[in-house]
Amino acid sequence: MSSASPAPDDAPGPARDATADPVTDLEADLAADLSLALSLAERADAVSLARFRSVDLHVSTKPDRTPVTDADQAVERVIREGLASERPDDGILGEEYGTAVGTGAGTRRQWIIDPIDGTANFLRGVPIWGTLIALAVDRVPVVGVVSAPALGQRWWGARGLGAHAAANGAAPRRLRVSGVAALGDAVLSYNSLPGWDEAGRLEQIIGLTRSVWRARAIGDMWSYMLVAEGAIDIAGEFDLQPYDMAALQPIVEEAGGRFSSVDGEAGPWHGSALATNGLLHDEVVHRLRP
Repeated sequence: MSSASPAPDDAPGPARDATADPVTDLEADLAADLSLALSLAERADAVSLARFRSVDLHVSTKPDRTPVTDADQAVERVIREGLASERPDDGILGEEYGTAVGTGAGTRRQWIIDPIDGTANFLRGVPIWGTLIALAVDRVPVVGVVSAPALGQRWWGARGLGAHAAANGAAPRRLRVSGVAALGDAVLSYNSLPGWDEAGRLEQIIGLTRSVWRARAIGDMWSYMLVAEGAIDIAGEFDLQPYDMAALQPIVEEAGGRFSSVDGEAGPWHGSALATNGLLHDEVVHRLRP
């Protein structure tokens, strides 16, 4: 899909004098970072789509027994090469190649990459997978891009700049979470039940499915993007790494939602994710407690 940018009415204005307003200056910096992340997603899509449903895809198993393909590795290399060129001072955390320290002394900025979120789907030819690119400053994700080229969709958000999405050939649109305020009217995506069982929360998630209007296992990054779009109201799962979550947080939050661990802890560092429209968040956290 072609590189997307915020809709004209929502596009950030030109950078102003940094001495005039620190908040405006930060937003200008993040706009540049977001533009870079979108261009990196474009490059990543070209690599991943070329390998999707390929008969010669090379697959191996990582020490944690999860699959990895040559496409995962190639996508991460492309993104790392772009960051090394454009943001050499920044640190990088990626699923396939770990942590790289930037050249900037004591940098507060770290890019967090999941080259193909949903590798199992990618392997089976299921189009629900995507590349996740985030920038965290002081461990807080402030820029996020989720690109799902097999679905023809891309989502992005940055602190103070809103959240947007675009489909192939369509103009970008601003995202906003739903206004559903009652659990009985809500739609839930809960992902893998074995993960909830291993976390000791199987009873809680089953109870929650009985309290909402509809419950579905939509899967991977798409669940969280549907929360940001207002199509569903709650998404959550266990057994996650920071690179699975970091890009999701700014998009959900800039769409007006809330993002935390299942236990309500801030950020993508606690092994689980819960995204809601905000109105339901506290009640859902309470219901999912052990």
